Amino acid sequence: MSLRFLYCHGFASGPQSTKGVAFANHFASRGVTVDRLNLRVPSFEHLRLSAMIETARAAIGGPDDRAVMVGSSLGGLTTARTAERDPRVIAVMLLAPAFQLIPRWQQQLGPAWDEWQRTGWREVADYTTNAPARLDFAFTEDVAAVDVGFPELTIPTLICHGIHDDAVPVDHSRRFAAGRPNVRLIELDDDHELGASLPRLLAEADAFLGPFLR
Repeated sequence: MSLRFLYCHGFASGPQSTKGVAFANHFASRGVTVDRLNLRVPSFEHLRLSAMIETARAAIGGPDDRAVMVGSSLGGLTTARTAERDPRVIAVMLLAPAFQLIPRWQQQLGPAWDEWQRTGWREVADYTTNAPARLDFAFTEDVAAVDVGFPELTIPTLICHGIHDDAVPVDHSRRFAAGRPNVRLIELDDDHELGASLPRLLAEADAFLGPFLR
């Protein structure tokens, strides 16, 4: 049996994300390898949450292997839904997890949502290439089929969420954590990127994930 440490990046990001690299470097200094997954699957234009989950599950390894996972934003949603489906995941740390993604996007986009549905495509910013990209509407249909309600997690779960997050309001994490004794929510004076809180995130990861990694 082996234990893997998996990091799941956010929407329009990739394995070289700032937080992903910071986590990898931080834990490498402690002799722990962080596998930063590429969740731009099957491609960014045709992104699918279901494929992201299967990519994460495949990265865990064999039936006797185990994983701890950290996920940011859409990667946090991927992490939670992976853990919900796969008992090999033994603990998760979620950074501003993108709960309730489709209802939020519909509300935020307004008429632009109807245009996306009509044309089948929407231009988005790709933070990996720093160039405009497009995303097909079928992504939203795939997410809606997978992401029903809140994930059912019974394993140790730590959530870190900024109180000034205007992409994924912290209230979503508050509602998820409420009444779940296995979930701890840390609210931070930060926005969605949690960039100013990176040292705190790494310290919390040490405290929370350390016992599992040892």
